[in-house]
Amino acid sequence: MKKLFTAAAVVVASAAAAQAEYPERPINMIVAYSAGGGTDIAARTLAPFIEKHLGGGASIVVLNRAGAGGEIGFTELAQAEADGYTIGFINTPNILTIPIQRDARYSLESFAPIANVIDDPGAFSLLPSSDIKTFDDLIAYAKENPGKVTYGSTGLGSDDHLAALEFERMTGVELKHIPFPGNADVRTAVLGGHIMMASMNISETIGDVHEGTLHALGQMSNERWAGAPEVPTFKEEGYDVVMGSMRGIAAPAGVPADVIARLETALKAAVDDPEFQEKAAQQHLALAYTASADYLAELESLSATFNALWDNTPWVQQ
Repeated sequence: MKKLFTAAAVVVASAAAAQAEYPERPINMIVAYSAGGGTDIAARTLAPFIEKHLGGGASIVVLNRAGAGGEIGFTELAQAEADGYTIGFINTPNILTIPIQRDARYSLESFAPIANVIDDPGAFSLLPSSDIKTFDDLIAYAKENPGKVTYGSTGLGSDDHLAALEFERMTGVELKHIPFPGNADVRTAVLGGHIMMASMNISETIGDVHEGTLHALGQMSNERWAGAPEVPTFKEEGYDVVMGSMRGIAAPAGVPADVIARLETALKAAVDDPEFQEKAAQQHLALAYTASADYLAELESLSATFNALWDNTPWVQQ
């Protein structure tokens, strides 16, 4: 009996020691959008600080897995080994709307949310040389030229797309949707004059606004984001459109709770790190940290909202 007890103790101690050494090898961080977009910038800005606060020589490798509105990257994350060595950004609403609108290989239950990092309002932006300077201009032109206003988004069911659909319903205009793999691609298209308007998040627009290469009609928030105080909200302009993208970090479902807790602790310390805060401001990141339990509750609430929206107004063909 004593030998059995000793053997069991050795096994437990060995397991604890192994866990204490986490991470023993590089951690992959999946970004479900193209390089240079808002999520990619956030990931590459944040990763070194998560490494710092995980300690033990932790290393994080950012992997871009763009395509299908985020589905390719989200699926890879959901199907990864549940060992703590694959984490990734999950973006609302795409993480929730994709399984609603088509037969996806994941669901919300496929993930273990760690914490939210960013909550980024949407925005409409155009070239300064455009004749469209205001919402009145946009509506007038769109009514005179149905379907001629082309706008880019990060895909069907994205916050950018759903916001534009809501604006169309509210104003009675008809816009033409052009989906792209990521916001970097939308930005390139609007700056190159290949589309008339970008529907993308304000943090991804404001740098160009400050440089004078884009003009933002408005941001889709209840109050003006501190990083873009000069840009009015849609509400201020008379259009009750509130939409944005939460960008948080999750692991595949089934990762041990103590590993999730360690990642959450390191992530919170990283977001609070003064050096990260300074870099985040330079990168125009709309920080909004939410701990794992509240983050999961928010995702569940949003999922119910989008399911109800789909039941009333399916958006897949729009």
